Amino acid sequence: MLTIIDKYILKRYLATFAVMLLLFIPIGIVVDVSEKINKMLENKVPFLEIALYYYNFTVYFANSLFPIFLFLSVIWFTSKLANDTEIIAILSSGISFTRFLRPYIIGASIVSVFVLLMGFFVVPAASEGFNNFRYTYLKGGGKEAMRGDNTDVYRQINDNEFIYVNSFNTESKIAFNFSLEKFKNEKLVHKITASRIKWNPKDSTYTMYDYTKRTVGELNDKIEKLPEKNAVFTFDLEDLTPVVYIAETLSLGKLNAFIEKERERGSSNINVYLVVLYKKYSVPVSAFILTIIAVAVSSMKRRGGMGTNLAIGIALAFAFVFFDKIFGVLAEKSSIPPMLAVWLPNIAFGILAIYLLRNAKR
Repeated sequence: MLTIIDKYILKRYLATFAVMLLLFIPIGIVVDVSEKINKMLENKVPFLEIALYYYNFTVYFANSLFPIFLFLSVIWFTSKLANDTEIIAILSSGISFTRFLRPYIIGASIVSVFVLLMGFFVVPAASEGFNNFRYTYLKGGGKEAMRGDNTDVYRQINDNEFIYVNSFNTESKIAFNFSLEKFKNEKLVHKITASRIKWNPKDSTYTMYDYTKRTVGELNDKIEKLPEKNAVFTFDLEDLTPVVYIAETLSLGKLNAFIEKERERGSSNINVYLVVLYKKYSVPVSAFILTIIAVAVSSMKRRGGMGTNLAIGIALAFAFVFFDKIFGVLAEKSSIPPMLAVWLPNIAFGILAIYLLRNAKR
């Protein structure tokens, strides 16, 4: 059962968090517009495209910076409670500090579930729209730049087949210096090469030019050569190098399937995709950790008032985001296991939360 005090604190928790979002998101939009208005006018972007972009921007921006917004909102209203001596009155009435934390934990649970569901179903679509707009209208290179490096691509497409292309063009659906190798029991069965290969969307086939197929025999190899040959393959040229932000655009079920598929193909970007997956779970958990830290820091009445608490809160919030970004990059670029790298900031700040909470109880 929630008491009157519980409802009062919970209401302040959720309302302040909502107000913090409503205050900072318009500021983010104004700053973004001021930076990109020239590009939008130069590229004659339709108004509806811009409106949709800023809807996606709002979701993307709020999800990315939600730990900062939550932390600052808890610091703000808890400091106000402390300055008004409301916390002293609550604790003096015989309520323990742990019991005082209950409405905060309930509020963190509500926010965590909301962020978790957003991350599973809403944020991926917003991320796709946000990034597509940026690469289409605001960045040089357009659709080619979406795919990062599309040269010297070597992929495993199933248990027995491997393909290689020197480069490919996503607009024309043409790849150059194509080769396909098929193995059985670790022995080469045949190898197909072509100077270029083109996707035919009408009949879902590929046309290979300067086609050569070498079938390995026990005594003699069989070689087939044709100037042009049509064939059906199980891969898509665009799958060779997915867009650089592909993992961010997939819902939970699709992301798990995509990661499994890329793992079977031996993708070099598998750690990037795993970081995105693990963050869907770690970010909501951070709501509890940051809430406890914020309450422990701001529940005491300080000589500097709310300003001191906010300064401490801003420093801790940006430290959390900094470590989160650093360890995310390390997971993508180094040998650190992605799960460990993603959860390390929560572990470190969780230990800090326990330490600060024990001091606050005293």
